[in-house]
Amino acid sequence: MTRLHHRFDGPGDAPVLVLGSSVGTTMDLWDPQLPDLTATWRVLRYDLPGHGGSDVIHGTIGDFADAVVALLDALGVEKAAYGGVSLGGAIGTTLALEHPERITSLILCCTSARFGDPSAWHERAAKVRAGGLEPLADMLVGRWFTPLYADTNGARAMLTKVDPEGYAACCTALAGFDVRDRLGRVLAPTLVIAGAEDVATPLDHAETLAQGIPGAELVVVPAAGHLANLERPEPVTHAMLRHLERTS
Repeated sequence: MTRLHHRFDGPGDAPVLVLGSSVGTTMDLWDPQLPDLTATWRVLRYDLPGHGGSDVIHGTIGDFADAVVALLDALGVEKAAYGGVSLGGAIGTTLALEHPERITSLILCCTSARFGDPSAWHERAAKVRAGGLEPLADMLVGRWFTPLYADTNGARAMLTKVDPEGYAACCTALAGFDVRDRLGRVLAPTLVIAGAEDVATPLDHAETLAQGIPGAELVVVPAAGHLANLERPEPVTHAMLRHLERTS
């Protein structure tokens, strides 16, 4: 079985909330939310394939979602709420579509139903395979935040824990992801969170999700880029808690 590095935090008898991160980051991305979420939830964070301590997966985002289901099975978790940023959000959407009986509530943060032109992802995968992640580090971190956000050292440190082949495999998976015509089948109550200044998944991507998923709510966070939960943790945490309280 594919090993997804994971960690539980919070009360052992609380309902489970699974959190997935964005490509190029680790489970530490969710550190700002953890104190508030673990007050009432048993939070299960996992590292994306090829990130942190997780095995590389060469496959689709559906394969990534299947690995999360296998992790839940191994941990004895029958149902869970799910929140994800970017690629972690795409995994959440896929879980809601392909394993709807497992997902009680869904939070999609700075993510998309299709992440742009597939050729750009294939090109990035080729660059990483050829030269590693360090030559792209400034560009990648620069796309994660607004220009005024200066505290990028933690994000850059997460990037150093990513296997280049794992990152490239995630790029290939993102290139093949497109669920725009399936959004109407998402049954889980859904919150979509967007960074108002996100250049990686712009606001229209969030609007496509919110308009396509029945009953979805859209929250736009001002002065936030792609990693909105890190750049503007307070409004993101508040929106998450409000949604989880309402739908759990």
